[in-house]
Amino acid sequence: MNASSPHSKLDKIREKVEAGRRLSAADGDYLFRDDVDLHAVGELADLARQRKSGDIVYYNLNAHLNPTNVCIYRCALCAYSRDVDDPGAFTMTTDEILARGQEAVDAGYTELHIVGGLHPDKAFEWYLDIIRNLHDAFPRLHLKAWSAIEIARFAQIARRPVRLILEDLIRVGLGSLPGGGAEIFAPEVRSEICPRKADAQSWLGVHRAAHQLGLRSNATMLYGHIEHAEHRVDHLVHLRQLQDVTGGFQAFIPLSFHPENTRMAHLTKASAALDLRIMAVSRLMLDNFDNVKAYWISLGLGTAQTALAYGANDLDGTVRRELIHHDAGAGSPQSLTVDALRAMIAEAGREPVERDTLYRRVKRDGQQWTLA
Repeated sequence: MNASSPHSKLDKIREKVEAGRRLSAADGDYLFRDDVDLHAVGELADLARQRKSGDIVYYNLNAHLNPTNVCIYRCALCAYSRDVDDPGAFTMTTDEILARGQEAVDAGYTELHIVGGLHPDKAFEWYLDIIRNLHDAFPRLHLKAWSAIEIARFAQIARRPVRLILEDLIRVGLGSLPGGGAEIFAPEVRSEICPRKADAQSWLGVHRAAHQLGLRSNATMLYGHIEHAEHRVDHLVHLRQLQDVTGGFQAFIPLSFHPENTRMAHLTKASAALDLRIMAVSRLMLDNFDNVKAYWISLGLGTAQTALAYGANDLDGTVRRELIHHDAGAGSPQSLTVDALRAMIAEAGREPVERDTLYRRVKRDGQQWTLA
């Protein structure tokens, strides 16, 4: 068989994976080709997953808090954001925000995931006070808050370095950073889908600074819009390079774009086959990430469960009160019970393990919880 045949290329990649050697960008490009057997790629990703976490699949008990949907950026890809005077625009009061924290604590949740819009009339102190007030009222609740896009904007409006912004947030109770806002790093794509947002280097810079301060964070990639395979691979390589330096990323979450109700509504949503291929290739390229999430809100329950055989080892969590993907037409439930999450994982032949935000095991006695 000639050395350039598709079969030999996949065999060479398989040899690398089996030997634990790093895949190149060219390998990633090849694995994204439609004529490369999806199930074969999935088998390789499953091997890589098995080496990282065995048969464990993590989940957590978490709720989302979106304090405002008013945003200066109004990106083409976003169905969530509003202008100040738009119908449906909202900005929560302190009492409403604290009520959401109380709801999470009463339900026994360990995490509140906080992201939202960048309101033109709100100073950095408003966002800082959200963290302070929640942490003061609910000190055991882990606050995973503000995407790198938001933090870069805080630095801009406060005219202070990102590091000092992060130090302020840590001081009042910030626990970790979510991975949102990464979208696709390639500038030619970013200029079309989110031209006013902070660029890729700013996003990476915020996470680098966070890791240097001891904060852990997640990373995302939004796919299924106008990007191509080479843009996805470039994105993954940038994440891998930063992880080599800092080791601060906990999990990677590929996010399937939902075009409904956006200015890109003419696009067709990504297929389940593309969802699974991206999950698998991400696991294979990101050899220095311990965890890859199948975010069921974005993927849907069936594809998320299937993704557990394509490299994913985390289903995220209960995800109560998520708005951003649902506003864009996500057909997934508004939240999942713990029993439903555990059943999905067990049905896939994996062992369900509850974790906290920092991937420590959680032990439960009713609504009370401790770290195992």
